[in-house]
Amino acid sequence: MAYEVTLIPGDGTGPELAEATRRALEATGVEFAWDVQQAGIDEFEQTGNPLPDQTLASLRRTKVGLKGPITTPVGSGFRSVNVELRKQLDLYACLRPCKAYEGVRTRFPGLDMVIVRENTEDLYAGIEYERGSPGAERMIEVIAELGSTVREDSGISIKPISVFASERIVEAAFAYAKRNGRRKVTAVHKANIMKFTDGLFLEVSREVAARHPEIEFEDLIVDNLCNQLVSWPEDYDVLVLPNLYGDIVSDLAAGMIGGLGLAGGANIGSDAAVFEATHGSAPQFKGLNKVNPTALMLSGVYMLRHIGEVEAGDRLERAIATVIRKGERVTFDLKDDRGDPTAVGTAEFADAVIEELND
Repeated sequence: MAYEVTLIPGDGTGPELAEATRRALEATGVEFAWDVQQAGIDEFEQTGNPLPDQTLASLRRTKVGLKGPITTPVGSGFRSVNVELRKQLDLYACLRPCKAYEGVRTRFPGLDMVIVRENTEDLYAGIEYERGSPGAERMIEVIAELGSTVREDSGISIKPISVFASERIVEAAFAYAKRNGRRKVTAVHKANIMKFTDGLFLEVSREVAARHPEIEFEDLIVDNLCNQLVSWPEDYDVLVLPNLYGDIVSDLAAGMIGGLGLAGGANIGSDAAVFEATHGSAPQFKGLNKVNPTALMLSGVYMLRHIGEVEAGDRLERAIATVIRKGERVTFDLKDDRGDPTAVGTAEFADAVIEELND
């Protein structure tokens, strides 16, 4: 029986990466019934809507999605499709494993860490008022009434942190640790400064940790964590963070394992899950058959495990790891010299992975 999965190719290099990943997933022998739907800047330019209702409807029906990278305009234009998907489907847990593979040039060859990022609150909640807007003016008035001052020419973002969202993301981190034989969970915050938001996250984290005494627990201020990660990375296992810190730290961790091209991800909710690469759409490489598909392929690995095809997921990860370890048929970013003429393209990397699967 084929698994129904919503496939969103994305934009920029997204369609090339999605095609390479689709072929690799099918090569595992698992059968899929792909429901191809559109989202992103190309869809916005054609219809004025970057996230069509039918795409959301498909995800609600299939409950599993594989999504290629999607462009998010900087400073203007439509809001992030990625954020809107998480919001509409309540994909509250973003899982970003960061694992160094043999053959990748990195100063952290033993790194094997998982970031669990809260997806629905914090400064990414989208409660934002443009400078000079009625909303910003009203917020400035309210803040003044409460005894504080904000400059009149300010844009304003609201940072909500709730007990509900904090509790379920920390519980998700401990559940992941237990399922996967992980030893420690670290809660990351800035509670020394933001005492009523990050302070609440820390308070709830400690309460949840007390329910799971078999898993080691600690907490760390986010700036100290960044220092510690590059100094003593072996001390960290599962990190659980509010939304903004999770986004930033996951990019740091991706750099530690060799780059965003190796960083897959999963967005998990109670009723649906969407699997995507951590990196963006790299529109400058669109149509050039150049970008490394590993991140989206690893997201496909996580998808296979999510739907219960654990053995297939393990085989696909081993095939990817073997291609990287051999270092012969890999994309330019995985070569010691990025100008190496033996580097292959997106499709050819997928061919190499498929051959390893079939051996």
